[in-house]
Amino acid sequence: GPAAALYTRALELLEAAGEATSEERSVLLANRAACHLKDGACSLCINDCSRALELVPFGMKPLLRRAAAYEALERYPLAYVDYKTVLQVDCTIQAAHDGVNRMTKALLEKDGVNWRQKLPPIPKVPVSAQTRWSIPSAGAPWANTPATAPPGESDQTAADTERAQTLKEEGNELVKKGNHKKAVEKYSESLKLNQECATYTNRAFCYLTLKQYKEAVQDCTEALRLDPKNVKALYRRAQALKELKDYKSSIADIKSLLKTEPKNTAALRLLQELNR
Repeated sequence: GPAAALYTRALELLEAAGEATSEERSVLLANRAACHLKDGACSLCINDCSRALELVPFGMKPLLRRAAAYEALERYPLAYVDYKTVLQVDCTIQAAHDGVNRMTKALLEKDGVNWRQKLPPIPKVPVSAQTRWSIPSAGAPWANTPATAPPGESDQTAADTERAQTLKEEGNELVKKGNHKKAVEKYSESLKLNQECATYTNRAFCYLTLKQYKEAVQDCTEALRLDPKNVKALYRRAQALKELKDYKSSIADIKSLLKTEPKNTAALRLLQELNR
């Protein structure tokens, strides 16, 4: 809240002085949008991101923050469009890949196999915009510096991401049927195409069930590399470490989990067992 107020004051002062560049105003709006998003004020976040994008089109931070706000409001088609737009600017942004995967699943559940027909148009990002974000301006501390993909690579990446999502969902169905070995194969194929946190934690669950505890630890560690506070990864690694009799490390994972979710009953129960 106080940070948002300071960004507002900075915008007012810059605009009153008449010296604010479009880039400066865009950065301040995107920063204030991040505050609104943290506060759960999604509509205000969307408004600030949209204003930031009017000033500097195809900025990745406002696109990602607006996508997250749309997602929180369950406006999945608009979130999907923003995540896909980010991937045109930089196909290496993991948060955008994860967002596309979540939105694909949500839209498939909501609208069925024809969900793509109901999407708003996805803007085509010009090469000039990709170049701008790949080369930082001299003296511009807010410059983004992602790598850009060669022509055609973005399309291939998008296809790989969607194939990875399909394979993950096939793995999920196999888990529901109790076929954990086959599910591991599907998750492994998916991870070759797209390293997604949820796929690692899903495969770790299978490894736990199959009593392959070292493999479960490895998958949870990979998931935590992508998302250091992931609750499932911390819990499942703690379970695997307990079976490997590494009680100290298991307790450390549970304590890390409880910092994020202090009332997580499964974690509290496991901690009691470990302390005994």
